[in-house]
Amino acid sequence: MQIIIPMAGKGKRMRPHTLTTAKPLIPVGGKPIVQRLVEDITKVCGEKVEEIAFVIAPDFGKDVENDLISVAKSQGAKGSIHYQSEALGTAHAIMCAKEAIKGKTVVAFADTLFKADFVMDTKQEGVIWVQQIKDPRQFGVVKLDTQGVITDFIEKPQEFVSDLAIIGIYYFKDGDNLKKELQFLLDNKITEKGEYQLTNALDNMRKKGVKFTPGQVTEWLDCGNKDATVYTNQRVLEFDANKKELKGKGIKITNSTIVEPCYIGDEVEIVNSVIGPHVSIGANSNINNSLISNSILQKATKINNSNITNSMIGTGAQVNGKSADLSLSDYTQIIV
Repeated sequence: MQIIIPMAGKGKRMRPHTLTTAKPLIPVGGKPIVQRLVEDITKVCGEKVEEIAFVIAPDFGKDVENDLISVAKSQGAKGSIHYQSEALGTAHAIMCAKEAIKGKTVVAFADTLFKADFVMDTKQEGVIWVQQIKDPRQFGVVKLDTQGVITDFIEKPQEFVSDLAIIGIYYFKDGDNLKKELQFLLDNKITEKGEYQLTNALDNMRKKGVKFTPGQVTEWLDCGNKDATVYTNQRVLEFDANKKELKGKGIKITNSTIVEPCYIGDEVEIVNSVIGPHVSIGANSNINNSLISNSILQKATKINNSNITNSMIGTGAQVNGKSADLSLSDYTQIIV
């Protein structure tokens, strides 16, 4: 099995956090988003993953590339790095890793997480993962026939045609056929609003007889902006509530209460504070005389005399004497 992860976007809706960290590497529940995505896909694939190909922007840097290779190795797979220099659409992004598109292939866009209770049927020609939602007007959706086969892909329907939203994860039994259809779009400059779109290739494949079926997840978690990511952190901690990996090594807790579920990284020190529920604290952070709930604190943060909720605090940031809903980038200082 091959996995393609297009993730070259700049994550503008997640600024200021994405000014210093690629969005898929922002941690939720103590792990980068992309690592959780890869782990969850590997679980439902039911087959050995041979290669994980990451499509990134050239300026992400060597540290990011090394982190991604390590994510692939943690799943027993070869990691490979590919570059997308221009934002020319989903089909173009996937083709930036065309050397890795072969045989059974999963394509997963790295701004989403999910919970699923099925093992993917890799005998199907194609599986498009969907979630039933109340208002589909902002999403691409699929229509099904009476046999449960996908008959149409509709982008952001303003009148109701289906409530099965495409979540951005796709399985193809014949990756080489996918690559051929994507190359056809590029060669013939077939675009939508100036961009090459995967949905056009899917529609061409469907018209040629490829049967796509839906893989319905039980929960779809967005990581597109601060509030959505804080909520995703909450749900991930609830899923992992009984796992030992939520607590690191060398933690020092003095005269404090931890309201679970929380993730606490290595060498974190907490004094005279109430932490939780739904708080993730990165390694080497220090918290004194504070109340913190429903928040993500990245590595080496320092929080003193503060009341913080629904917040994201970047690596190395310091907050002293603040009661607020915060979204602070790395190394920011707030002292009141």
